[in-house]
Amino acid sequence: MQLILASTSPYRRELLGRLRLPFDTARPEADEAALPGETPAALAGRLALLKADVVAATHPDAWVIGSDQVAELDGAPLGKPGHRQAAIAQLGAMSGREVHFRTAVALTGPGNPTRMVLDTTTVRFRSLTADEISRYVDAEQPFDCAGSFKAEALGITLFESIHSTDPTALVGLPLIATARLLREAGFLLP
Repeated sequence: MQLILASTSPYRRELLGRLRLPFDTARPEADEAALPGETPAALAGRLALLKADVVAATHPDAWVIGSDQVAELDGAPLGKPGHRQAAIAQLGAMSGREVHFRTAVALTGPGNPTRMVLDTTTVRFRSLTADEISRYVDAEQPFDCAGSFKAEALGITLFESIHSTDPTALVGLPLIATARLLREAGFLLP
């Protein structure tokens, strides 16, 4: 069975590679803008489904995984910062606060209904000084990461705690849920 990851994210590619299944990647051409009034959880779920469906439309005989993550602060979504000043502003806003990371994964396959799972990870940031934030941003340049940090690297130093049912979800692909969806679809995993 052909498996395609509907993402060009190096973080998701590395995570899916841990399952030791052969897979390809494809860029999902999808508008990722939030809809009016859409919650961060709904946005993550909709985009995971959309990415899977877009790639599946051009690969009808393949199984396709779509995933998306949205950081949520005070009920509002935080996107990828894109540049240094936005990353500094995001981390400043999250300093001393709890942030929820909504990570959705969807699996669609030939003749099968699409299945989707949503994981929530709660991160408590420690109180950060402006100098700490600047040093971190300059060291890792996390401009392509929701929430402006890389938890798998130096970003872990920004936290007081992480509460999660899946430690890989915060990096961008909840492998516990992904493995379950793949087993249900007939992929052979331990």
